[in-house]
Amino acid sequence: MNTISLEQALSITEGALQRAREMSAAPLTVAVLDSAGVLVSLQREDTASLMRPDIAIAKAWGSIALGRSSRGLAEMAEARPGFMQSINTLGQGKVLPAPGGVLIRNDNNLIIGAVGITGDLSDVDEACAVAGIEKTGLKADCS
Repeated sequence: MNTISLEQALSITEGALQRAREMSAAPLTVAVLDSAGVLVSLQREDTASLMRPDIAIAKAWGSIALGRSSRGLAEMAEARPGFMQSINTLGQGKVLPAPGGVLIRNDNNLIIGAVGITGDLSDVDEACAVAGIEKTGLKADCS
């Protein structure tokens, strides 16, 4: 399989939201994109704010576009702000360099999608993304 299925995307979302409840996280929004950066699943918890779907998608889309987690993109933005600004311009503002966007890899280590989560602190968002991916039996890549 070279891309994530709807069934897997929904399982990731369920696992991420389950982990969020265990952590008493704020209401989250979870976006799962396929390997081409196309939205497969988007779930927004009750009372999550208006911009959360766009933020979640941007975390995941940037990860797919550059083959790095959004944490890696944040590190890149800090080290090379001009480059990241250019990337975001080229990507028409769809790249958000903050933790919470995690690549999804299959057993062959191929990128099959990405999950983007927002709503709590970025580290909490990322932890929930990892939990959802691992619950589904896939590999989370936060690098």
